Amino acid sequence: MAKTSAMAKIVKMLESLPEQVQEDVMDHLRQYIEEIKDESKWNDSFGKSHNKLAAAAKKSRKEFQDCRSESMNLKKL
Repeated sequence: MAKTSAMAKIVKMLESLPEQVQEDVMDHLRQYIEEIKDESKWNDSFGKSHNKLAAAAKKSRKEFQDCRSESMNLKKL
């Protein structure tokens, strides 16, 4: 991975901090990056299933309008 000027600036900033603070910042950064990656996976998954979800919702609305739907028994869930 190429080191950009922004990354170099961040590294310099980190290096100016005490070692324990550097570790704390790195832990936060790792968590933040993992959250971004996880969110990206969810967005990809949702993007791939969006049409299926829309079709299922349309089918459900049609069944409800045609009085072919049944009440959900929450105790069976």
